[in-house]
Amino acid sequence: MGLRSFLHKPDSDNPEHQNSGLLEDFLSGYSIEVMPRTAAKVERFRDILPAGTRVYIAHIDGTSIDDMVRTARRVAEEGFPVMPHFPARLIRNKAELAEWITRYQGEAGVDQGLLLGGGMNSPIGEFADSMQLVETGLFDSFKHLNFAGHPESNRDIDPDGSDRMVMQSLRWKQAFSERTDARVALTTQFCFSSAPVIAWADRLAAEGIDLPLHIGVAGPAKLHTLIKYSLSCGIGPSMRVLQRRAKDITRLMLPHEPTEFLHELAAHKQRHPDFGIEQVHFFPLGGVGVTTQWVIENAKAAGRPVSADEGYPLLQGA
Repeated sequence: MGLRSFLHKPDSDNPEHQNSGLLEDFLSGYSIEVMPRTAAKVERFRDILPAGTRVYIAHIDGTSIDDMVRTARRVAEEGFPVMPHFPARLIRNKAELAEWITRYQGEAGVDQGLLLGGGMNSPIGEFADSMQLVETGLFDSFKHLNFAGHPESNRDIDPDGSDRMVMQSLRWKQAFSERTDARVALTTQFCFSSAPVIAWADRLAAEGIDLPLHIGVAGPAKLHTLIKYSLSCGIGPSMRVLQRRAKDITRLMLPHEPTEFLHELAAHKQRHPDFGIEQVHFFPLGGVGVTTQWVIENAKAAGRPVSADEGYPLLQGA
């Protein structure tokens, strides 16, 4: 299926959704996540990404550090800052963590990372959470350290459905941000509804947690793909957006786009300039090229790829 035939008009016919200016500002400087296997499908990142786009590299169970470093080096060589994942529960010990960091720095010039617990229920080694990674001192030379954020709570951390342990962890990270030279931020799981995101950001502000928020957004994808990933990632109340759409047989086979969700957040940011969201982070669940093309078409200059200034055509795939 061609890229343009995959994309369709925005879900809402609200005239506001035809105004790209709001999204152009809100999506400026967005970041995107790849895995080694999805990155391998991209012929040239310069053909699809704006200059300076931060590229996260997700490290999931079963991915070798060789593949991770190779992908980081390739992305860095195209001129993009790289932020690999450091999943605590997948790292055996301090020596292995030191080896990863040495390789990332030596082979790809990495000076930033996303520190998170990781998707496993039990650690394979001595680390159970991101705070333990920080306490090794091995990240002291990093310029950017992001941690995972959970607007809809996280039952792996708080099985009772509260946010007691999550908030305790965030207070630790707030304190860490005040004693480190690194710039600290929270990168969140993807959501589908603006209300819980706004409520969460307001709650953090009320608790004195002012870490910049990089809100996770699922790129355009078929509904069944989004539902599959949402179930595996433990998406909370905002999944009702997908469930309601699934009941509408006329829209069941059409891809779901983040247009309405992002417009609502952008409008809220416009009305409340102190709103904690600093950046948008895309999870390209329907394909890297599909997501970047959506940004180009809906946010104009915010999506302009490097190669647009070089005379190269846009990548029509990936």
